[in-house]
Amino acid sequence: MIRSFMISVLGVVLTLTSAIAAPVVDKTDPYTMMAAVSTTMFDRLKAEQSTIAQNPEHLRVVVQQELLPYVNSRYAAYKVLGPQLKKTTKEQRNAFVDAFTDYLVASYAQVLTQYSDQNIQIEPAKAVPADRSIVSVRVDIIDKQRPPIRLDFKMRKNKKTNEWQGYDMVAEGVSMISTKQSEWSGQLRTEGVDAVTNTLKTLAAKPIRRETDK
Repeated sequence: MIRSFMISVLGVVLTLTSAIAAPVVDKTDPYTMMAAVSTTMFDRLKAEQSTIAQNPEHLRVVVQQELLPYVNSRYAAYKVLGPQLKKTTKEQRNAFVDAFTDYLVASYAQVLTQYSDQNIQIEPAKAVPADRSIVSVRVDIIDKQRPPIRLDFKMRKNKKTNEWQGYDMVAEGVSMISTKQSEWSGQLRTEGVDAVTNTLKTLAAKPIRRETDK
């Protein structure tokens, strides 16, 4: 019992220490925020390549800890629901958002299987007009062995807090949100939100695999 108690205490201490050590990210500027988040995430990916190679599922952990806190998954989920949003109950919306968030984590993790130790080039900061609420920040993964991988993170400003959050990732010109809107609109109309929620759960549960493992 004492051993279990000490382990629990140690876990709490380590958690608190990590929280204290975590850098404070300025969310009031989309470029500054994206630069800080990208640098932290890709530095971690580079440092943990051996772990990822043995277990690609570890990428979910990295995404959940380093990227998800800066993503407005509820807004993204509602964008996918589109006009069907008004036909859902609170419980259905929450279930859909939870399933969609898990799907986002899995999708981002799968994209990041393409990263090993390449260089990252983040778009230089630009002045953002005060009345602008949507911007796109470009991140290029530079690889000498193949063409650069272009990722554009769409950011949305919260007018109440003046803080920015991501809500869509455009990989090589393909928007995840737009793609899923088109893909699931028919099922949403004919089968309803519960059916799409179940579809999301199934997709999110698929294992993360590197290209070499497929």
